[in-house]
Amino acid sequence: MNTTETAKPPRVTRRRAETRARLLEAAFAVFAEKGFGLVRIEDVCGAAGYTRGAFYSQFDSLEELFFVLYDQRATLITEQVRAALAAVDDPADVRGFVDRLAATLLLDRDWLLVKTDFLTHAARRPEIAARLITHRAQLRAAIADKLAASGFTVPPELGSIAELAHSVVAAYDGVTVQLLLDNDQPAARDWLSRLIIRLGVTGRDSAG
Repeated sequence: MNTTETAKPPRVTRRRAETRARLLEAAFAVFAEKGFGLVRIEDVCGAAGYTRGAFYSQFDSLEELFFVLYDQRATLITEQVRAALAAVDDPADVRGFVDRLAATLLLDRDWLLVKTDFLTHAARRPEIAARLITHRAQLRAAIADKLAASGFTVPPELGSIAELAHSVVAAYDGVTVQLLLDNDQPAARDWLSRLIIRLGVTGRDSAG
């Protein structure tokens, strides 16, 4: 008689979840303060009040931890896209959607610092760069799914839904340097709105 059972994933206890949350919060603060490339696992553990053993019970590496932070922010951005769509009465009102999105999209300076530091770190490590590319593609796909599910009408000059999603992510990246240098969030949001429209048109023209 075969008694083999399907393996079950380990149960996530409240204590384990709290440990993970504290490590993520501490890592984010330390990454923002020091820069990703200058942070050690001991720095994160010290800030969170845990040992290296607690860290390795949750994450394989600092890179692994970063990708959890990245996915959390990607989920938030995708939800902000959904909310911006829900706030627009006319599915064809691209300008209204873009303006609403630019006014609410996550532009946390500390997160942009962390993300930019990690981009430089990944650029010198092909295997990490490949993983980051995959995560970014997943973010674009999630945004495109939200646009498609809403029945949003994209004007021909802005291309397809996938191209508009690409423009949103590209514009988000484009305002990062400005915001990091001058810390002027209103100006960054204004440029974000302009860039989404401009990149959509340019991308369509280039593809034609």
